[in-house]
Amino acid sequence: MRTAQLEVRYLASPLPHARIGVIVPRYGHTAISRNLVKRRLRDLARRELLPTLAVCDVVIRASPSAYAASFDVLRTALQKVAAQLPRSASEEVQ
Repeated sequence: MRTAQLEVRYLASPLPHARIGVIVPRYGHTAISRNLVKRRLRDLARRELLPTLAVCDVVIRASPSAYAASFDVLRTALQKVAAQLPRSASEEVQ
């Protein structure tokens, strides 16, 4: 699944709980701005995804436009993706 700021992939987890990984490539930006994007995405994933996510592994990869996006724009992008992710054990995880 893709938005302007994020690419998200998921797969069934071999563990009894969900896991989330965040990837923020450099794209020529400083470590400070990269860490800011990572902190924002980890916080949003913890708040928006984990409480309702089925048992699956999710990888969130930031695109270059994520560096210029505000916290609210990233929240909206993650909410769009979260609506498409499986929410319970009864939903099929590919």
